[in-house]
Amino acid sequence: MNHKILFFACLAIFALKIQTQTVTDYDGNVYHPVAIGSQVWLKENLKTTHYNNGVPIPNVPGSIAWSSMTTGARCYYNNDSVAYDSVYGTLYNWYAATDINEICPSGWHVPTDAEWTAVETFLGGSYSAGGKMKEAGTVHLSSPNTGATNSSEFTGLPGGMLGSSYTFGTLHQNGLWWTSTTFISSSSFAWSRYFYYLNAGVDRNPTPKTIALSIRCIKDVNVGSRDMNEQKIKLYPNPANTVFFISTDNGAIITELTIYNQIGQKVLHHKPVTQPIDVSMLREGMYIIEVCSQDWKVKKKLII
Repeated sequence: MNHKILFFACLAIFALKIQTQTVTDYDGNVYHPVAIGSQVWLKENLKTTHYNNGVPIPNVPGSIAWSSMTTGARCYYNNDSVAYDSVYGTLYNWYAATDINEICPSGWHVPTDAEWTAVETFLGGSYSAGGKMKEAGTVHLSSPNTGATNSSEFTGLPGGMLGSSYTFGTLHQNGLWWTSTTFISSSSFAWSRYFYYLNAGVDRNPTPKTIALSIRCIKDVNVGSRDMNEQKIKLYPNPANTVFFISTDNGAIITELTIYNQIGQKVLHHKPVTQPIDVSMLREGMYIIEVCSQDWKVKKKLII
């Protein structure tokens, strides 16, 4: 029992510390983190007009033109940034959410399908987690906003979407968010999540990558220690398809390689390391690659 008390006390201290911090994107928009279990999420929908390295995200007014897009784009509900952006944030296609230039602030990323499942599980499962994650009351969500308590402080807002007919809809009814995970049965779809004003659940759906949804960012997982990130290594190609290579700036011999998913689970390990590294068995998404030599350990991001 004492161990349980200590554990929950540590969680409370961790959450309090997180809530006093802020995060800023490339444009200067300020976001507020919230700890939910072992994860840390941003409490606001993303609003940035640039990727984290300063590359602009094209603003493409919502229309049928979105149906053929295969690169990142953004828009605003009803194409009206003044009326909707400050509260509900910007809408993005999946290609913007997963662009190699990275859309979330440094140290943050678009959550995977597994990370969404983890927070739902922590909050009691998908049938009730939505009520704990959506804003309470009917200021922004339509009545009756069933089961909404926002006890997690996630503060999910119903920003609507540019839907599969490439018209805007469901403002005040649905909050819809991308995951970075492709739907395995069809590469033109990705997993998304949405909350609904008429129930307390979290719905998980395969969604066309070409429509526009909101984005919430989640904090990167720290997967290692004794890092020597000043050691210059390169992963290529990145994004990778079925294999990738590693080069070092001084020809150092790589002795060990470990790949983690975005919730810190080890998914691949090689010792010794033979190149190229085969990742054909891994699902599409973002991974942390931990590369070791005899003298250093480095972490890099790889997109598959």
